[in-house]
Amino acid sequence: MGVNMRLLQAVVFLASLLTIGVFAAQNTGVVTVNFLAWNLQQPVALLAVAVYVVGMLSGWTVLAFMRRSLRQVAQRPGH
Repeated sequence: MGVNMRLLQAVVFLASLLTIGVFAAQNTGVVTVNFLAWNLQQPVALLAVAVYVVGMLSGWTVLAFMRRSLRQVAQRPGH
């Protein structure tokens, strides 16, 4: 079972890399993003990667908070 899961993970990873590569190659245009006092002009692909990374980091934070909360609830006596 472990080998099949690793193969599936490798296929998903390679498909993701291929998709990201195609997206980056086809979206080389520059866009302007305004946020508060910042005015950024960056390629679409770079901004998409930045948004993905921020989303991934915030997802990890939420998961860590939930795991910690569930552990604390499970360790309370009488529950």
